[in-house]
Amino acid sequence: MAENYEDPAGSTQMFRAFVETPAPQAPGNVSVHRSGNRSGLIAVVAIVAVLVVGAVVWLAI
Repeated sequence: MAENYEDPAGSTQMFRAFVETPAPQAPGNVSVHRSGNRSGLIAVVAIVAVLVVGAVVWLAI
C-alpha cells in the first residue's frame, strides 16, 4: 500500500458525507407507479366481483 494512503473510514468528515448522501432513485417515482397499479387492480377485482354476483343472481331467478 502507498505510504500516504488515507482510509476514508478513518475520516469523520468523509463518513458523514457518505451517510448524508441521498440514495439514488429510479426515474419516475416508483411508489406512485405501484400505487396506481394497486388501485387499478382493485378496480378490476371489484368489477369482476360485481359481474359474478350479477351472473349468480340472474341464474338463480
